[in-house]
Amino acid sequence: MRAHSNPGPSLAKPNYSFEKRQRELAKKKKKEAKAAKKQGRDAARSEDAPTGSPQ
Repeated sequence: MRAHSNPGPSLAKPNYSFEKRQRELAKKKKKEAKAAKKQGRDAARSEDAPTGSPQ
């Protein structure tokens, strides 16, 4: 019987490009949520502030 040059199953390599893409998507999602929150806060602030001169 011949000896195998590769004994046992090889381990899977980590897919760094997939991990990087997931980090980028998470960062983009967080940035968009922050922008939406800021936009809502600015809209609420402009409604509360008087735009005309007080009489």
